[in-house]
Amino acid sequence: MTDEPLPPEIVAALHRMHLLEAPAATGERLTGGVSSDIWRIDLPNGAICVKRALAKLRVAADWRAPVDRNRYEARWMQQANAAVPGAAPALLGQDEATGLLAMQYLPPADHPLWKTQLRDGHADAAFAAAVGDRLGRIHAATARQPRLAAAFPTDTIFYDIRLEPYLVATGRAHPDLAPNFEALVATTRANKHALVHGDVSPKNILAGPHGPVFLDAECAWWGDPAFDLAFCLNHLLLKCLWTPSARAGFLACFDALAAAYRPHVAWEPAAGLETRAAHLLPGLFLARVDGKSPVEYITTDADRNRVRRVARALLGAPPDRLSDIRQAWTRDLAA
Repeated sequence: MTDEPLPPEIVAALHRMHLLEAPAATGERLTGGVSSDIWRIDLPNGAICVKRALAKLRVAADWRAPVDRNRYEARWMQQANAAVPGAAPALLGQDEATGLLAMQYLPPADHPLWKTQLRDGHADAAFAAAVGDRLGRIHAATARQPRLAAAFPTDTIFYDIRLEPYLVATGRAHPDLAPNFEALVATTRANKHALVHGDVSPKNILAGPHGPVFLDAECAWWGDPAFDLAFCLNHLLLKCLWTPSARAGFLACFDALAAAYRPHVAWEPAAGLETRAAHLLPGLFLARVDGKSPVEYITTDADRNRVRRVARALLGAPPDRLSDIRQAWTRDLAA
């Protein structure tokens, strides 16, 4: 891509944040996001990244969300970096009037996207363990600060951009399982223990030289950390259909991430959190073929039906351990 003039409202926001002195600027529009406009902007003292939240997400379904979610993304970044320095890009500024924030730009040459690595069959269990470790440390650090709940009054946002499009919408697609999805929503909303990212996905994790870097915390919420764990583990199962040659590696990543996360659970009995994550995971699994945000790489009816078969069975008889889900998926892949 080549540089192009920035939209005037982004230029105005950069002036208000005291990040730009010139009357205009150019930048490169970055790809990959469905919920924000994202730009790399070259300033005299180096490149930065800016994000502007969209009111309507770029998906086929009519999926809308308030633009003030950027405010809470910025707060999540600050808390994550306080808990684990370098776990998120450094926050450089925020313009709440336009739903825009500015952050450190991390070049892809030394911060490749984890999703790209997984697509290419590079399944590094040690990196997956580092993701689990950092995620667990962020949850543990914030769980010790219950006062943070007041800074994240985002129950409605989290419902609108996570629980409704993933769980409620999938329940509508599978009416016989609608009560199961309603129960998952109720349990998730009732457990408030720590600061949740809400979109811990390989597309939002950079493989930095000093460890994983989490991006795009637009769903930040004071709530159930089991959601983050289940959301990320779900992607490692789904990747088995994207790059079948690396299935064994993806399943090893699943085990490594879960094992590295578990020792950090001190705010409640670890078995209770694991049970909630294990109950959520099949719902999220099914949501990625029949919810509002299906993954783009599951393209055949055979693969979609495989996901449906495994997920529906697990939703009907919910397991209490994550290893039970891994084993059920492994058995079906081998069949």
